[in-house]
Amino acid sequence: MAEKHIVVQGALCKCQFGQAPDKLKVLTHQKEYANDKNASKKLIVTTKEIGGATFEKNTFGNCTKMGSPPPPCKIMVTEWQNFYDKVQLSNGGFIILENSKAVCAIAGTPCIEIIDHGQRAEASQQSFKNSDKDVQKQINPLVSPEEMYKKQPENNGLEFGNQ
Repeated sequence: MAEKHIVVQGALCKCQFGQAPDKLKVLTHQKEYANDKNASKKLIVTTKEIGGATFEKNTFGNCTKMGSPPPPCKIMVTEWQNFYDKVQLSNGGFIILENSKAVCAIAGTPCIEIIDHGQRAEASQQSFKNSDKDVQKQINPLVSPEEMYKKQPENNGLEFGNQ
């Protein structure tokens, strides 16, 4: 089985009966983070994110499951399926993965899917140090990776005196 991403706050979801996506938000804990070096934005989504306030707008547009004309969607997650059940977080929930689906009370089926897990790569100083030097030279020939690793003098980058 291929590896799956952990879903974090801000992940984009859609309902097969809705017309617009909405973003997940985490309300059940403030402790466990993923893909956030400052541990301040990307809370891990768990199976405890159920009920009516689990999304930013709390709607997927109009609900085509309810007939014609379709009334406005009111998201009501009753359970999550296909979650990672080997780790339980501090709120008692299990980790939601990018292939997990949510069951809506209106549809009664797992109709809400994750279309973007919410994780983003963040380049850091260590990322630059770990990168291939030859690739760096090709991408940016004006910068020498070797020169960037050298210790800078303690004069805040200013040079005075005889040269």
